[in-house]
Amino acid sequence: MTISYDDFTRVDIRVGTIVDVLPYPEARKPAYKLAVDFGPELGVKRSSAQVTVYYTPETLLGRQVAAVVNFPPKQIGKFMSEVLVLGFPGPAGEVVLIQPSQQVPNGGRLF
Repeated sequence: MTISYDDFTRVDIRVGTIVDVLPYPEARKPAYKLAVDFGPELGVKRSSAQVTVYYTPETLLGRQVAAVVNFPPKQIGKFMSEVLVLGFPGPAGEVVLIQPSQQVPNGGRLF
């Protein structure tokens, strides 16, 4: 299926910096609770992310990530996830996060 450029622009993908990471032991699959700073326009948003295979809280703090910021919030157990942090599947389906190769301002929109 092909989509139009207008379809693409409706998905708001922004860059942000992870500013807090908490364990999420209640999650069905191993996950962290992330707080991601998307700059002054969007502020800090929360996300649940199943990224425990390749990342520890220490390696996540300060890391820039890409996320869809215009999905409706989603209840994940007792946690309300506000954005979808993006990644690609590794060899066994584990998440490998997307991040810019250079530091960029938080809140920048993917184009």
